[in-house]
Amino acid sequence: MSKEHSSAEAFGRLAAELQDADGVEQTVETVVRFALRAVGCEYAAVVLITRGRRPQIMALTDPRLAELYRGQIEAGEGPLITAVEQAAALVIPDIAGDTRWSARWKERMLAAEIRSALYLPMLAAGRAEAVLSLYGDKPNAFTDDDLAVAQILAQHGSAAIASARSSASMTEAIDARRLVGQAMGMLMERYALDEPRAFEVLRRYSMDSNRKLRDVAQELLATRKLPSDARRPV
Repeated sequence: MSKEHSSAEAFGRLAAELQDADGVEQTVETVVRFALRAVGCEYAAVVLITRGRRPQIMALTDPRLAELYRGQIEAGEGPLITAVEQAAALVIPDIAGDTRWSARWKERMLAAEIRSALYLPMLAAGRAEAVLSLYGDKPNAFTDDDLAVAQILAQHGSAAIASARSSASMTEAIDARRLVGQAMGMLMERYALDEPRAFEVLRRYSMDSNRKLRDVAQELLATRKLPSDARRPV
């Protein structure tokens, strides 16, 4: 079997696994597991970029990587941050000889016995929504073929993450509408309000307490009463 045919089969299996993944967390776990097999790296990780554009550690094949990421996130600099800002792949052939980032970053990486790395932003509409990172314990651990495979993996993963996020957002929106509707129904029944007035009552409590409308509705349904400091709807 040719190498090209073998790679095509492997990515076919990956596509099927990603399609079956349930949610963002399972999606990124699938990506890092596949990276270990497909690229032959020592470690792999995916960091998600939140809506506030802050990196969030999501999947690690070695728990020691968490501290390395936290160092970059807290300092606001390092290859992870650069990959997000530039939305472009970063190749670090030999960390010992790299001078692009701080000496503290280099010390931490070498102490963890990591000598080479790839950082691949997982893009959606030209923006990094996550970063796939692959690590080797020797200098020049990654060949051009490894980089090509990793880039294809990042493309597959970015599409799956975008789909999982969209599905999660849609589910949250549906749940929020359901909760608000139930809370409005309770207010209408208890205080003889019409629908617009019941919604206005919820909205007012949401604004006064600086809380999401969904959270106010959920509390109302859980306690079956208005907040103790709230006025009776009129």
